[in-house]
Amino acid sequence: MSRVQVDRERCVASGVCESLAPDVFEIDDDGVLQVHREEPAADDLDGVRDAVQSCPARALALAE
Repeated sequence: MSRVQVDRERCVASGVCESLAPDVFEIDDDGVLQVHREEPAADDLDGVRDAVQSCPARALALAE
């Protein structure tokens, strides 16, 4: 099973991840990244992989 990893020290809350995988990521009202599914469903994996690759701060990883 794949698992989302977030380096909160690096996260700048740009929202790229939320736009690519909105069922998995959300930037809350305080600008903090929330991960709704640390072990995303198979149908979310493409979006999560795109989010990992597109994160401007390189704060995301997907352990597979």
